[in-house]
Amino acid sequence: MRKKIITRIVVALSLALPLQAAAQDLSEDRVRELVLETIRENPEIVMEAVAIFEARQAEAQAASQAEVLDEERETLELDPNAPVLGNPEGDVTVVEFFDYNCPYCRLAKPEIEALLAADPNVRLVYREWPILGEGSVFAARAALASREKSLYEKFHWVMMGMNGRAEETSVLRIAEEIGLEIQQLRRDMDAQEIDAHIQTSMRLAQAVGITATPSFVVGDALVPGVVDADQLRPLVSDAREPEQ
Repeated sequence: MRKKIITRIVVALSLALPLQAAAQDLSEDRVRELVLETIRENPEIVMEAVAIFEARQAEAQAASQAEVLDEERETLELDPNAPVLGNPEGDVTVVEFFDYNCPYCRLAKPEIEALLAADPNVRLVYREWPILGEGSVFAARAALASREKSLYEKFHWVMMGMNGRAEETSVLRIAEEIGLEIQQLRRDMDAQEIDAHIQTSMRLAQAVGITATPSFVVGDALVPGVVDADQLRPLVSDAREPEQ
């Protein structure tokens, strides 16, 4: 990537030669020689130009991302078909995209629990985003179906704390352990609301630019990867309304 940027900068330098060079009707080879001489005499200008170019790219990407987050804010934070943990009436919403078979999502579990314990005004919206195989899809559908018995939160934390992969056998074992009736759970897993939730997660991830789990949305910030509670707290503070 950086090599491509440098190439573009070299081209830009060749186009930015003094006007007198153009007036002299220099050949293409001579233009290249002048560019190379300029770089040899001032090699730092290339890296300075790369830094400026990358900074501008990052700013443009951040601006574009913020615009998309604003466009999708209502769906991200207020989708009635998304599980909400923490304080449903909280003044700040944290959205997490996750997969039960993602080891990094499991590492994030205690950090999320710590955040909720320390801040009673956080709404935690979960987006089930099963991207790591059939076991992940089965786990996500089972977890969403557990809402019918108001056991999503319990099911979720146990699943996040499990050892080994989430597959049909292990998921159903946990479901039975927390008191779900398996045949009814299987029927509930076919609900249209579950299809809609997963499809919406897929659409949102693509729209916002999420490429891996876990990923968090806090206000105008998109945070990929594992973050600890100390990293999340300032993001939550920034997202709070000034008067709160």
